[in-house]
Amino acid sequence: MAILTPLEDALAGMTDAARALAGRERVRLAVTGLSRAGKTVFLTSLVANLIAAGQGVNTLPALAAASGNRLRGARLVPPGIEATPRFDARAHLDALAADPPRWPERTEDLSTLEIALELEPASWLGQARGMVMGRRQVTLELLDYPGEWLLDLPMLDQSYEDWSRETLARLRIGRRAAAAGDFLQFVDALPADARDDEALARQGFRLYQAALLRCRDDLGFRFLQPGRALNPGPRGEAPLLWFFPLPGGRGGDLGRLLARRHAAYLADQKSAFFEPFFRRFRRQAVLVDALGALHAGEEAFDDTAAALSAIAGSLRRGGGWLDLLTGQGVQHVGFAATKADHVPAASRDALVRLLGDLVGRESTAIGGASTSVHAIASLRCTQDDVAVVDGRQVQAVRGVLMQGGRSARIYPGEVPLRRPESQFWETGEFEMPVFRPPRLTGDGMAGVPHLGVDRLLASLIGDLL
Repeated sequence: MAILTPLEDALAGMTDAARALAGRERVRLAVTGLSRAGKTVFLTSLVANLIAAGQGVNTLPALAAASGNRLRGARLVPPGIEATPRFDARAHLDALAADPPRWPERTEDLSTLEIALELEPASWLGQARGMVMGRRQVTLELLDYPGEWLLDLPMLDQSYEDWSRETLARLRIGRRAAAAGDFLQFVDALPADARDDEALARQGFRLYQAALLRCRDDLGFRFLQPGRALNPGPRGEAPLLWFFPLPGGRGGDLGRLLARRHAAYLADQKSAFFEPFFRRFRRQAVLVDALGALHAGEEAFDDTAAALSAIAGSLRRGGGWLDLLTGQGVQHVGFAATKADHVPAASRDALVRLLGDLVGRESTAIGGASTSVHAIASLRCTQDDVAVVDGRQVQAVRGVLMQGGRSARIYPGEVPLRRPESQFWETGEFEMPVFRPPRLTGDGMAGVPHLGVDRLLASLIGDLL
C-alpha cells in the first residue's frame, strides 16, 4: 500500500469537514496497550457501556456530562466489505456471561469496529439542520492494534547505527543481560568484516527474537523493538524483519545487509500501518499495566517508564505543519493505568500520579498531541475492604480468585506517587493475583461494571460529541 500523499491527506480532511457540516461525522479512536494491559477487555467494556448509554442507562456519566447528555442511541455498525478483521465484541461478552465467567481471549491482530451514535444537536444551526435531516449521527471508528507495534514509533527517527547502539546498551544491563546472553555472545563474536551470509543473518535474528520474548514473557519488560519480532501480525514474518542490532565497529557486508533490512522494515511499517491506519486516527488510548510493572521489580518498572517516555515523545512531536493543514494525525492521547480495581479507592489518585510520572510532562510541540492520564478498571471485579497488617487496619480489596474460585482479601501495598526510592524495591516482588470477572447477565449490552472508563472516554472524545 502506498504512503499517503499530502493531497490524499488534504482530501481526507475535507471529507471529514463535509461530513461534520452534514451532521454525519466520523470520530476515529485508536486503542492499544502495552503487553497484558487488558486491551480486549477495555474495548469490550467500551462497546457494552456505550450501547447501554444509548438506551438511557447511566453507564458512562462523565462522557454524558462532557457531551451535554445528548446521546440518544448507539448501535454496532454491521461489517461491510472491509479487508481488516473486525473486533468480535459479541464473542468476548459471551465469555464474560459464561458459567463460570472467563476473561476474553487476547487479540493479537489489527482489527476495527464501528459504533453509530445518535445525538441531539447542540447548536441552533444543528437543530435547524436536524429538522430537515434528522438527528446528528457520529460514527465512532475504533482501531485495535498490538501494543508492540507502538514501540516502533521511536524507531522512525533513528538510523540503524543509533538504534543498534541504544538497543544493545539496554540489553547489557541487569536481568536483560542474562535473558539475552546467547545473543550477546553471538554478536560480540562476529568479526568486523562479517559476510552477508543469510544463514548467519537468520541465526542472529532468531537469537535476538528469543531474547526479546524472554524479556517480555519472563521478566515483564516492554521496551522491545522491533514490534513485529514479537507480534508479526496477520501478514506473518517476512525477510525484511530478519535484522538485529550490531555493536559499533562490527558490520562489513553483514552490517550493510542488516541496515538495509532495518530501513526496509521502517518503510514498510510506515506504508502498511502508520500511514494508512495510524495517521487517520485523531485520538489514541494507550493502556498500561502500571501496577504490574511496579510489582515486577525495579528493572521492569524502569523499562516500562522508558517505553512510555519514548512513546509519549514520539506522539507529542506530531507531524508538524502538514497535520495542521490537513487535520490529520493524532491530536490527543489518553494514557490509562488499568486494573485500578486491584487497589482501594484511596490509592487510585496515587496511581494516576504514578502514571503521569512515567509518561512525563514535556511541553506539547506545535502540531503535536496533548496527553492526559487516568486510572481505570475496564471490568470491575473487586470491592473495597479493610485488612489488618502488623496490627493496624489498612485499605484493601476483596475479589474472587480465578484459581480455586474462593473469595480473598488482598492488600497490594501503598502506591507511590512517583518512581519509588531504592528502599521500596528491597521488600521483594509481589505477584498480583488474577481475579475472576463478575458474571454478566443477559447479553452484556446493558452495560458492565467499571471504574473510570467514562472519564477516559470523556477526555478522548467528549469534545467531539
